[in-house]
Amino acid sequence: MKAARLSAIAGMAIAGLVLAGCSSGSGGSGGTDASLTSHGPITYVQGKDNSNVVRPLIDKWNAAHPKEKVTFKEQSDQADQQHDDLVQNFQAKNKNYDVVDVDVVWTAEFAAKGWLQPLEGALAIKTTDLLPATVASATYGGKLYAAPQTSDGGILYYRSDLIKTPPTTWDELMSDCAVAKTAGIDCYAGQYAKYEGLTVNVAEAINTAGGTIVAKDGKTPTLNTPEAKKGLQRLVDAYKNGDIPSAAITYQEEQGRQAFEAGKLLFLRNWPYVYSLAKTDGSSTVKDTFGIAPLPGNGNGPGASSLGGHNAAISVYSQHKATAHDFIEFLESSETQKFFATQGSLAPVIESVYTDPTLVEKLPYLPVLLKSIKSAVPRPVSPFYPAVTTAVQDNAYAAIKGDVTVDKALTDMQAAISAASAGN
Repeated sequence: MKAARLSAIAGMAIAGLVLAGCSSGSGGSGGTDASLTSHGPITYVQGKDNSNVVRPLIDKWNAAHPKEKVTFKEQSDQADQQHDDLVQNFQAKNKNYDVVDVDVVWTAEFAAKGWLQPLEGALAIKTTDLLPATVASATYGGKLYAAPQTSDGGILYYRSDLIKTPPTTWDELMSDCAVAKTAGIDCYAGQYAKYEGLTVNVAEAINTAGGTIVAKDGKTPTLNTPEAKKGLQRLVDAYKNGDIPSAAITYQEEQGRQAFEAGKLLFLRNWPYVYSLAKTDGSSTVKDTFGIAPLPGNGNGPGASSLGGHNAAISVYSQHKATAHDFIEFLESSETQKFFATQGSLAPVIESVYTDPTLVEKLPYLPVLLKSIKSAVPRPVSPFYPAVTTAVQDNAYAAIKGDVTVDKALTDMQAAISAASAGN
C-alpha cells in the first residue's frame, strides 16, 4: 500500500451504532426501504486513478448496463483528504455517493457511525473465494459492511547478489547486517517517519512478536505485555546500533524505495508496487540483483504483515442499492481482479488469482505476496482508529529516536488509547 492509501482522521459517534441497524437507506425511521431493490444510475467515489484502472472498468460496466450507468467521482490522491470528503458527504446524507472506496482502516469507523449499508439479505455477497484476511477487514461487529476490493501485504526486498538465502527470522536479519557493513551499505529500513506507515511497521513488529495493540473489541489497549515490548524493542535496538540507519526515521515508502534502488540498502520492507519499479526504473542499480521474500517471522512461519487494501462499500443514503450491489460484485469478480493486478499492480482479493500461471509470469511476486497476506494481521480494527494510530505514531517515534524508553512509550500509548475509548 502506498502512503496515500494509509491515513485516516475522524472519531466515533456512539449514536451511529443505532443507525447501522436501521433498514432505511435514507437514514429515516425504518419501514420498507425501496432503495434496497432499486436499480438505476449510481456514482462511484474513489481516490485519484493514477494507474488508469477505474475508468476502463466503468466504461466496460456502462457498455453492458446502459440503464444503470456509473459515474466516477474522482477524489484527490491524498488519503486524509479522501477520508474527510467521505465524512462530509456522509454527514450531509448525500444520496449521490452510492459506492465508496474505503481504506481497510476506515471500515469500522464508518460502519460504527451507521454510514455503510450492511451486505446482508438481498445485498449479500459471496465471500467463500476471498482471502479470509480481506473479509475480516470488511467486517465490523460480526457483520459484513463492505466488499473486499484490493488487498496488500508487506514484502522483504533483499540484495540477492549479497544474500543467497533471505532471513526467515528477525534475528537472522540482524545477523545478516554484517554483510551490509562489509559491503559498505546500510542494512535495513522500512517506513519510520511519523505518519501512517510507522503504525504499519510498528504493528508488524508487535504482532510478529506475538503481541497486539488493541483487544478484539477495538477499544481496550493491550500494550502492557512482554510481547508488545519485545516487538517495539527490536526496532529501537536496531536503530540505536545502526542496523536501521539514522535516515530511516525520515523514510516513507518512496524514500525507502529510492534508497534500495540506489544500492544503499541490503534489506527493505515495502509493498509489492516496488517490484516493477525496481526492475524497470532507469535509475535502479539493482534491476537484476534483488530478490523478494515474506517478512521475517519467529521461526514458525512468515512475519505478521499489516494488511493493506481497500473495500467497496454501499452508502446507506444511496437510492439505487441493487445496482450498487451488482457493481461491487463486478469489482471483485475474477476478471476485474486480474485487471487490477496487471493494470495497477494492485493485490487481488481472490486467492485463486495468485496461482494463475499467466499472471504469475507477469507478476513473479504474487506467490510471496499471497504468503504475506495469508499471515497478515489488520491494523487495529477500531471505531476510533485515528486516535489509535496517532497514539502509536507519536510514542513509537519517540522511542525509536531514543527520546523515551520502550516502557514509557508503551505506557503512554496505552493511556492515549484508553483516553480515546473513554471519550467515545
